[in-house]
Amino acid sequence: MEILLLFMLLPPLLGAALNGIFGRRFSQAMVSAIGCGASGLALIFAAATAWTYSHIPGEAQVYLHSYFTWIQSGNLRADYAIYYDRLTLVMTVTVTLVAFIIHMYSRGYMEHEGGYYRFFCYLNLFLFMMLTLVTAANYPLMFVGWEGVGLCSYLLIGFYFPKKSASDAGKKAFIVTRIGDVGFTLGLALIFWTFGSIQFTDVFAKAAALQPGEMQGVLNAIGILLFMGAAGKSAQLPLYVWLPDAMEGPTPVSALIHAATMVTAGVYMVARSSILYAHAPVALEIVGIVGCITAFFAATIALAQNDLKRLLAYSTISQLGYMFLGCGAGVFAAGIFHLITHAFFKSLLFLAAGSVMHAMSGELDMRKMGGLRHKMKTTFVTFLIATLAISGIPGFAGFFSKDEILAAAYAGPLGRPWLYLLGTLTACLTAFYMFRAVFMTFCGKSRVEPVTEHHVHESGSKMTVPLMALAFFSIVAGYVSWPKPLGGAEHFDQYLDPVFAPSEAWLRSASAHQAASATGGLGLMALSLLVAGVGLAVAWRFYLKSTDIPDRLAERFAGLYRLIVAKYYVDEIYNWLIVRPTRVASEKILWQTVDAGAIDGIVVEGTGEATQGVGGILRRIQSGNIRSYAAWVLLGAVLWLAYILWRR
Repeated sequence: MEILLLFMLLPPLLGAALNGIFGRRFSQAMVSAIGCGASGLALIFAAATAWTYSHIPGEAQVYLHSYFTWIQSGNLRADYAIYYDRLTLVMTVTVTLVAFIIHMYSRGYMEHEGGYYRFFCYLNLFLFMMLTLVTAANYPLMFVGWEGVGLCSYLLIGFYFPKKSASDAGKKAFIVTRIGDVGFTLGLALIFWTFGSIQFTDVFAKAAALQPGEMQGVLNAIGILLFMGAAGKSAQLPLYVWLPDAMEGPTPVSALIHAATMVTAGVYMVARSSILYAHAPVALEIVGIVGCITAFFAATIALAQNDLKRLLAYSTISQLGYMFLGCGAGVFAAGIFHLITHAFFKSLLFLAAGSVMHAMSGELDMRKMGGLRHKMKTTFVTFLIATLAISGIPGFAGFFSKDEILAAAYAGPLGRPWLYLLGTLTACLTAFYMFRAVFMTFCGKSRVEPVTEHHVHESGSKMTVPLMALAFFSIVAGYVSWPKPLGGAEHFDQYLDPVFAPSEAWLRSASAHQAASATGGLGLMALSLLVAGVGLAVAWRFYLKSTDIPDRLAERFAGLYRLIVAKYYVDEIYNWLIVRPTRVASEKILWQTVDAGAIDGIVVEGTGEATQGVGGILRRIQSGNIRSYAAWVLLGAVLWLAYILWRR
């Protein structure tokens, strides 16, 4: 196991080093072979590790291996150690599989772009950091991966750095997520102060041994601080603003960030810390409430987005809210299940959008598309499959995971009817804006400009084969957990029981909520399906049948429409309340007053002027005249003698 785990981690790191150092001298084929080969080896060893772990006699619940001591200072010790359990297995296999498919797709998408070797270097490094995050055996090592994916996202979002909007977007992502990481860092310090350790095994064991109500205040503080970091990384209110701007990076980057790496890190961290959150009901309820409100808020913005990738970005924010809703309702396995299914259909949506962008010479405005299904059949079918999955249509992956979260929001340990209703309304909005994207992009009359239309064609096999692979998983991934209301056993949840059962059992024992019955579950499922159908039907009516309705509604509700199109002016509010005052304070106070006035004027220039003045006086003494020197010596002797006589 320890060798397999090491071999899973090392190839992406070595691939990043080879392409980063020597890639400029390599051919494009060599760069592709190293980058894709490294991610492929990581996938092979992730699968081999999963197979070996599943066949260990007696199957220990946690496999822990320390390679060396990393930090040792007093009572603080952190090893470079791997913590492997069923949750780690699920995450490593999903991350490596999706990352490998995205690497393969990137060969076609980036083949005519500059910095090809640099791109694959960053992708490999991104994969290594994410694997470090999900395999870490302690919070500091998790934090290394946590900050590593933040660094890689900055590098990849700003990949087209000569373009100002891209470099600004990279900086925005880096700065906003650092704000959340302040809370995460304080949470880690509070964990060590509370439990005397930062190793998962020690912290989780001590937390599980607590009595009801014991240390609840400090545990709530820990949970809230950790969630601040998760809100930054996973783009939840109020720290979501970096994610839509991340669309400035290449489309494969968007797929990797949104599907399998950075934005899922916060969900994984909350799930990994489930026993802490189980003893911190206030913090866990905040997780669920923020997730639910974020899901609805982002979905409303997506309704009026015309940029295809930005629509998908707000969709990601909304779906991440669903994951936090599942965790916050006390059903952590449901949140992870949606993370897995979302990884497939959201990466498929972005890569299909990249195929459209590739065919449209970079155009992303859906108002300038239409009728593309005739020339891009594979892209259309795969995008449609992903849309059916994210909309929760039966038979596709999203149906199974999203409905489980909605059921948990209604009848989970911390479920609330209003959370369920808001989540269900969000499901209706999701179906509407996603089918709006399908109809505006692929159906109806062509609105493509004549100069572009004759260039529109299906992408090559380097891009379409990965799309078909992701489409397959977007269908079948949900069947690993057939829902109980339909006679299933929810095998995925059962598989993760050893990880989450203690936390969920504790929450159930402390909650008055009971699980929904099979009949009640069928009713909730039927309602969810109904609202998804309503969203689909309305989108069909608006964007295929009577295409003048959206314009009439926008004119009738002009104020609300402008508010949604402007994304509720959140960026403008942040700019007015935070960015501009900070810039003014930096310029007027820190620069002109402190730096130029105090530091330069007093310390730097003042010291120089004082030295020059003293030197000018001393220069008069050092005249080179012997009689002058004798006079100064005599004067000094007289003064010294006078001082001695005065002291007596």
